[in-house]
Amino acid sequence: MAQLGERTSRWQDWPSRRLAARKKELGTTVSVVIPARNEEATVGEVVSRIATLAADTGLVDELVVIDSDSTDNTAEAAARAGAMVHRARDVAPRLDAFPGKGEALWKSLLVTKGDLLVFVDADLTHWGPHFVTGLLGPLLFDERVLLVKGFYERLYRKGDGSVTADGGRVTELVARPLLSLWWPELTGIVQPLAGEWAARRDLMESLTIPVGYGIELAVLLDTGKEHGVEAIAQVDLGSRGHKHQASHDLAVMAAELLLVAERRRGAPGPVSGPGPGRDRQEAADPALLHQFVRMGGELQQRARAVPTHERPPARSVTGFR
Repeated sequence: MAQLGERTSRWQDWPSRRLAARKKELGTTVSVVIPARNEEATVGEVVSRIATLAADTGLVDELVVIDSDSTDNTAEAAARAGAMVHRARDVAPRLDAFPGKGEALWKSLLVTKGDLLVFVDADLTHWGPHFVTGLLGPLLFDERVLLVKGFYERLYRKGDGSVTADGGRVTELVARPLLSLWWPELTGIVQPLAGEWAARRDLMESLTIPVGYGIELAVLLDTGKEHGVEAIAQVDLGSRGHKHQASHDLAVMAAELLLVAERRRGAPGPVSGPGPGRDRQEAADPALLHQFVRMGGELQQRARAVPTHERPPARSVTGFR
């Protein structure tokens, strides 16, 4: 982590009282955004613990859940716990809607006001409010820092009920090799795909955002390119537990990351570039991931769509704010 030495800290370095005093001194506002899709079982506790932090410290001015096409009671559970809930599809409907985490976070820029944005996943099971305070620390105390990535021990519950630290499969198999090969200046980032991260609003409004799981890698690469590695900090948040996806689903995520990387290396990929104020549009042949599954004793091939859209910088959208 030599390249990020002085910008790598621990969550314990940022006590809430110190942060609250600094926030008040700067007159800064903070929005916590939680993207969620079918997370009824966990979103309520995530929201309630952050709401308690907000009430106790004044560090959080807005607590927003962006519900991405949930078919369960995610929205209701989040609202009961104290969040302002927006359905992604209902935010600026004139701009259309796409499924995906990146879409939810991009839409959050249209309904939040905080100068600093903290993003927290909705499926956390082993974590604490120090995730929020840790991520805020570098932004409040170093004006050069634009993006803060969390890192942690990734806990993984296996089928037999045992818990290991062998999470983060896509990070190790896809993201880390990509950074090592093409962006070695960013190899000091411990968790490039961490779902817990924070950024200045000015940065987020300036970036092109993939609508799917490619958002974390895209934001990291684009920030490094436009502002240099010195604009990026990271914080050790301890350990993190959450639900894990099946390998076939992770493969779709991996394909998204490869597409994001190819675009940032200058290749257009399977979509055309964005016109003024418009999204990137799908070409006649959208990206497809071909997989094999065994059904009824027979091996069958299936094709799954890989999200290819990227939203333009929010500040470029007509009528933004």
